Amino acid sequence: MATVLIASCSDDKKPVSTAVAPKKPAVMDPFRYHKRIEVSPGQDYDVLSWGRGSKIAGAFEILHSDSSAVKYTTTTGDLDGAIIDSYNSDMDLDGNPEILIQARGRDTINYANIYAFEFTNSGAHKLDFPKLTKTQRAGYRGDDNFYIKEGKLMREFPIYDGNTKEAKATGAKRQFEYGLRNNEFTVKQLSKDSTANKSTSASPAPAKASNSDKKEKISKKSKSRTEEHHKKKKKRRHRSEE
Repeated sequence: MATVLIASCSDDKKPVSTAVAPKKPAVMDPFRYHKRIEVSPGQDYDVLSWGRGSKIAGAFEILHSDSSAVKYTTTTGDLDGAIIDSYNSDMDLDGNPEILIQARGRDTINYANIYAFEFTNSGAHKLDFPKLTKTQRAGYRGDDNFYIKEGKLMREFPIYDGNTKEAKATGAKRQFEYGLRNNEFTVKQLSKDSTANKSTSASPAPAKASNSDKKEKISKKSKSRTEEHHKKKKKRRHRSEE
C-alpha cells in the first residue's frame, strides 16, 4: 500500500528541491563583529571587535594572515562605538592595502569614527583620519554613509538646519572624497554646500536723482533762503522805526 502511494505521488507531482542558504556563523562572546577581507590570494585580514559589559566601548583587532610567507600579525586598538563596516582600499596606489574600520559612536548624535591602517612588509601604520572642520560640521547630525568608489573612500551624510535635537533634515546631503598622499588623508568636498553659500538678497540701491529733481531741490533751497533774507530785513525795519 505504501509503495503504491509513493508511486502515485511521484507520477502526479515532481518533488521540488528547496535550497537552504547557509547560515552566517554567529560571533561568539566576547566578540561582537567579524569580517574577513581577502586582499589577494594568501593575504587575509580578519577584522573583529570584542569586549564584555558594554555595547558602546571595547576594542578592535585586525588579524593579518600572510599564508604564503607563513606570517601572522595582530593589530589592536581601543574602540569607541560599534563597528558598522570595514573596507579595503589602496588610495595612494602604492601596492600596500589600507584597512578602514567604520564605527558609530553614540552621544546626542550618531557620529562616525574611522580607524585606518596601512599595511606594509614592516607592519601596520596608523593613519589619522581628519575631523570635520567647523564649516563641514555645520548641520551635522551623524548617520554617515561610507563606501569605496574607484579606490577612494566616499562619505555622505544628511544636512540638518541645526545641530540640536530639535533640528530637522533639509533634504540635502554633504559628500566628501578621501584620498591618501604621503600617508596623510586628503579631503575633497564634492557636493555644493548650501549652508556655506547662502544667497542673501541684496537690498536695491537707492535710485539716482534725476536732473529735474536736483533743479527742484535747488530752487526750493534758494526760495527758502530768500524768504529768510526778507524776514530779517523786515525785522531790521521794525527796529529802526521804533
